[in-house]
Amino acid sequence: MKFVVAPEIFTKLPEMYVGVVVAKGINNAISYDAITTMLKQSNEQAQTKYRDVNVREQPEIIPYREAFRALGINPNRFPCSVEALFKRIAKGHKIPSINPLVDLNNALSLKYALPMGTHTLDGVAEPVTMRLAQAGDQFVPLGTDYAEEPPVGEVVYAVGSQVRTRRWTWRQSEHGKITATTQDVFFPIDGFVDINKDRVDQARMELQEQLETIFGVKTRTGIVDRKHPEFEWE
Repeated sequence: MKFVVAPEIFTKLPEMYVGVVVAKGINNAISYDAITTMLKQSNEQAQTKYRDVNVREQPEIIPYREAFRALGINPNRFPCSVEALFKRIAKGHKIPSINPLVDLNNALSLKYALPMGTHTLDGVAEPVTMRLAQAGDQFVPLGTDYAEEPPVGEVVYAVGSQVRTRRWTWRQSEHGKITATTQDVFFPIDGFVDINKDRVDQARMELQEQLETIFGVKTRTGIVDRKHPEFEWE
């Protein structure tokens, strides 16, 4: 198995830097006190910093808004995932608990102010790719049962013709949804070599440590950038 970022993505975003963590054999059907505590702490820290502020003007968010514009995406209509989390908090709401893997992802996304994805690998045989949408691609919005076809040329995460996220890091699909039965999981952490590379690496290493400590599984971790456009694991 491997994760591949297509060359045309680096043409549009040459400083793209993606941290990757893969874990297998997860038991996501029980609760973990450590994750509950992490999400609570991250919510509290984010509320202290972001409540009643204009999230889109924060220095850690601006590079993603600029990148969205470079990709032809309007960030006012389609904010990246971490901006959406902070906007919810700025309005006085907490990020709710969903399940352990998603909660861990959200806790670290809040802590490091980075867009982080969680995708099931259960039953996946094809590479995970970040590429431009093609004719025939299908996206099923989270929480729905209908398919839509993204416009050709939109930046997506995909497995074969199944689009996992639309508009880069905007919205996730039913296809990759994490559930209580999820066992194998792929986490991408999206950042930039020239802006927040160190933060991406810190988030990647903490995620690896927490997965191994809390779930008791082995993980694989690495990075993808313009010089290393693929990351492979067993």
